[in-house]
Amino acid sequence: MDRRVFLTSAAALAATWAGAPPIAMAATPEDARLRAILDSFWEADLDEAPQLATSFGVDTGKRAVQRGRLDDVSSAARARWVAARKARLAQLSAIDQAELSSMGKTDLDVVQYAYRKIVEGGERFTFGEGGYYAPYSPFVISQLSGVYQSTPDFLDSVHPVKTASDAEAYLTRLAAFAGTLDANTADFRQDAARGVLAPDFALDATLGQLRRLRAPAPQEHGLTTSLARRAAEAKIAGDWAARAAAIVSAQVYPAVDRQIAAVQAARPQATPEPGIWRIPDGEAFYAGALAFQTTTNLTPDEAHQIGLKQVADLDARMDVLLRAEGLTQGTVGERVAQISKRPDQLYANTDAGRAELLQALNVQTDAMRSKMPRAFQTLPKTPVEIVRVPPEIEDGAPNGYATAPTLDGSRPGRFYINLKDTAEWPKFTLPTLTYHEAIPGHQWEGAIALSSTEIPRLRQVAIGFAAHGEGWALYAEQLAEELGAYEGDRLGQLGYLQSLQFRAARVVIDTGMHAKRWSRERATDYMVEKTGFVRSRAQREIDRYAIWPGQACSYKIGHTEWVRLREEAKARAGAKFDLKTFHDVLLRGSMPLVVLERTVKEIFPA
Repeated sequence: MDRRVFLTSAAALAATWAGAPPIAMAATPEDARLRAILDSFWEADLDEAPQLATSFGVDTGKRAVQRGRLDDVSSAARARWVAARKARLAQLSAIDQAELSSMGKTDLDVVQYAYRKIVEGGERFTFGEGGYYAPYSPFVISQLSGVYQSTPDFLDSVHPVKTASDAEAYLTRLAAFAGTLDANTADFRQDAARGVLAPDFALDATLGQLRRLRAPAPQEHGLTTSLARRAAEAKIAGDWAARAAAIVSAQVYPAVDRQIAAVQAARPQATPEPGIWRIPDGEAFYAGALAFQTTTNLTPDEAHQIGLKQVADLDARMDVLLRAEGLTQGTVGERVAQISKRPDQLYANTDAGRAELLQALNVQTDAMRSKMPRAFQTLPKTPVEIVRVPPEIEDGAPNGYATAPTLDGSRPGRFYINLKDTAEWPKFTLPTLTYHEAIPGHQWEGAIALSSTEIPRLRQVAIGFAAHGEGWALYAEQLAEELGAYEGDRLGQLGYLQSLQFRAARVVIDTGMHAKRWSRERATDYMVEKTGFVRSRAQREIDRYAIWPGQACSYKIGHTEWVRLREEAKARAGAKFDLKTFHDVLLRGSMPLVVLERTVKEIFPA
């Protein structure tokens, strides 16, 4: 789920993206000066991020050497990354904000906000994952973090194998994988010695995934068969399977063994408490993480109360629908669970059932795309591919996530859904999930931002804000309902409200675990009670929140802000309010909620 490019300028990069218009000329001389600085930051990022280059399909030409490299994941690289953002803030301080256009001011505000948060957290908390996850992803290795689970996925689904040089680059990266595993292992040991360690249940899941990574014979491993299969499909001559298997056997497996040994050695230190409060300076870490993820100044207590109120409100709305279905006994969650178990709401937990489920999601996506002209002026044509989370990582992976398309259009955006157990995905819940992840959610938002002629590439690709993006995706669920997606479909509407309830419950649970010291069991019980999810799905969610403190709060808090800003804009504009114009705020890119508020007020002034 990591993402990282190069070309000589943002305009040159735009030219490589199929159908992309050129970046607009700067409005003022100071805008041009700022753009030059931001472009230089972008190029520096690309120098350090070969996997980003491949992810966006621009590791060619002068960037061809990047195709054979992996990102530096060491703690030293993390420290350099934080220090570079501090130096960049000094450069940006020389910009005269009074001489910037409105868009230039937005660019400056957004980048300065992001870098200040990184520096504040990165200098105080010198542990955890590096790169674009820093500074508030506290665990180098867990069921959700670590190159052991991200690199095989990257090599299989992102690294291209179309030519012999691509295949050679794959082998080079495969050999480098052993080094990044060892870098993670060294940092894991260092952090564990400082008392920064994932909970015991997370480490147990991590060990399970590491052992599955290690289990196949080298010649049968996915790292080997992926290259062999794709080389054969591309008709590239060579004994790629034997060469890959030799690297897996001689280099990758020993590094995996060393990582397994390190996690096993640290496992007795781990505790069952899911909250980040248990690590040194944990309360301050959570306060920083909550602010970082929500781009607000909410305290944990304030966020907890917001979550409790919204859970109660949604409980009442769901109760009305359940009573209309003839379900009057038991809690809302218990009654939703009854519907979730009905045979007519379940896909078979087989490969055929999974294929049927994925087909249904594609049909729903196409149907929603046809409604977009009613709500948007900007209508990207970017395709969306809906695929299964790789089975080898599904035990620890989130229930769903999205990745961006390549800039050259060679690979569409993807929505990954975890299909370990299809019983976790009753049919009435799936449309809303699709609207969140695909259209008009993440993929749609990202495609609109990439179509902008004004946003610097640094902001389009390298700087994002969870509260903006996840808040939009939840707002997209609401927009789908407003566009009639559930007309005449009471169960579909129930699935929509369950989704909102799920995100409201997240706020309660995340703050409950990390600030109020809730146990894993209490958090899971609350999720099951309020959403009606099967326990296995709820458990996976809780285990995710334990690893990424604060991130789960970004959804509902971001959604609440998107809705508030829209309603306030309506009140100011009256009959002149235009929904399509409001949605064109996406052309200005991802931004902190405080900057989003100012931007909407500029578009719809009093």
